[in-house]
Amino acid sequence: MEAAAGGLLLLCAMVALVLANSPLSAPFLNFWKMPIGLQVGQLDFTRSLHHWINDALMTLFFFVVSLELKREFALGELRNPRVAALPFLAALGGMAVPVSIYLVLMNGQPGVHGWGTVMATDTAFVIGGLALFGSSIPAQLRIFLVSLAIFDDVGAISVVAVAYGETLNFGALGLAMLGLGVVATSARIGIRSIPVYFVLGGGIWLCFDASGLHATIAGVILGLMTPARPWVGDERLRSIMGKLTSYPTGEHWSGDTSERHDLRETGRAIEESLSPLERLEMMLHPWLGFAVMPIFALANAGVAFSGVDLDQRVSAAIFAGLVVGKPTGVLLFAWLAVRFRVATLGNGLDWVFLTAGAFLTGIGFTMSIFISNLAFTSALMPAAKLGVFLGSATSAIIGLLILLWWTSRRNQEQSSEEATETSTFIASTSPDKPT
Repeated sequence: MEAAAGGLLLLCAMVALVLANSPLSAPFLNFWKMPIGLQVGQLDFTRSLHHWINDALMTLFFFVVSLELKREFALGELRNPRVAALPFLAALGGMAVPVSIYLVLMNGQPGVHGWGTVMATDTAFVIGGLALFGSSIPAQLRIFLVSLAIFDDVGAISVVAVAYGETLNFGALGLAMLGLGVVATSARIGIRSIPVYFVLGGGIWLCFDASGLHATIAGVILGLMTPARPWVGDERLRSIMGKLTSYPTGEHWSGDTSERHDLRETGRAIEESLSPLERLEMMLHPWLGFAVMPIFALANAGVAFSGVDLDQRVSAAIFAGLVVGKPTGVLLFAWLAVRFRVATLGNGLDWVFLTAGAFLTGIGFTMSIFISNLAFTSALMPAAKLGVFLGSATSAIIGLLILLWWTSRRNQEQSSEEATETSTFIASTSPDKPT
C-alpha cells in the first residue's frame, strides 16, 4: 500500500507539472483559487480551495503523523531510549545543518525567511523508495527513516506554527486550549464516540485558524493526545468471549434476546481491544495515502517554469540545503550519538545503509512545498519550488543508487559464499576416483 501511495503521489505531481506548463495552465492554476466556505453574519469562513487543502487536509496528515510517532513510542521500536535516540538526534541534525547552510547562502537576500523549507522530509516518498528494494534492506533502516521523517515533520510544523504564523489572537488561542481540555476530559471519563471527537477537533482547528498560529498544529497536538491504551483489556476480552462461547450450538443470535446482546457486546469488545490510536491510524492511513497527499500534490506541485528567474539565489540555497545539508546533518549527529554511546545502530544497519538513508531524507517535496507556500512571496515562489524539485530529485537518485549498489554487492557476496560452500560440500561427499 505504501509503495502504491508513493507512486500515486509522484504521478499527481507530474500531472500538475505538465498541466502548469501547458496551454491549460491558466484554468488549472486558477481552479485552486476558487473561494469555498460559509458566511454567517459577520463570521466569514470563506477560503480558497488551495487554502482548505493546505490547512485543513494537511491537518489530517499531521494528525496521522503524530499518531505514528506516539505509537512508536508507546508500542513500537522507540520504547527503547537508545533506539529512539538515533533517529531523534539524526532528525535534529537533519534540521539544524540544512537551515544553517540556507541562512549562510541567503544572508541579506530576499527570501531568507524561507529557511523552514529545507527542514522536513517527505515520508511518503522515502517509504516508497525503500519499498522498491523489498527485503533486500534491513527492517531497521525503514524504522530509522520513518521515525526520523516523523520527528522531522513534527519539528517542522511546530516551527511553522510559530515562525510563519500571524499576529496572535489570544482569545481564539484560549478557546483552542479550552477545546483541548474538553477533549482530554472526554477521554478521561470514557467517551468513545469518534464523531464526537471529530466535531471537537473541527472546533479546535477553527480556533487555531483564527488564533494566528498555523492551524495544522491542531493535528499534531490532537494526535499526541490520542490514547495508546485499549479500552478493553486482555482479561476482560477473554471473559466476554468466554461468556459467548459457553452457549450451546444453535440459532441463538436473532430477536431481542440476551444471546444477541452478548454477541453485540463481544463485537464491541473485540473492536475496542485495539487502542483508539491504532484504530484511527488504520482507518485514516489509506485516506491519507490515496486521497489527501495526491490532492495536495495536484494543488501545489504545479509550477510554470517559464516564469522562473534562474538568477535568484533561493533555488541554489534550497538545493544545497536538501542535497548537502540534510545528509551531512543526519550522518554527523548519528555518528556523534553512536560515538558517545547515546544511541545504538540496530541489527543489520551499517553506515553504508545509513548514508543512503541520509540522502533520502533530502526528499523534501510535499513538506518543503507546504512550507514554501507560507514562507515565500509570489515572486520567489516559482524559484523556491524549482529548488525543491531539483533538490528532492537529486537526493532521491543518490540515495537509491547507493542502496542499489550496496544491496547488489551484498547479494553477490552471499551468492559467492553459497557457491563456495556448495563446492566444498560436493567435494567432501564425492567418492574417490579409481586409479
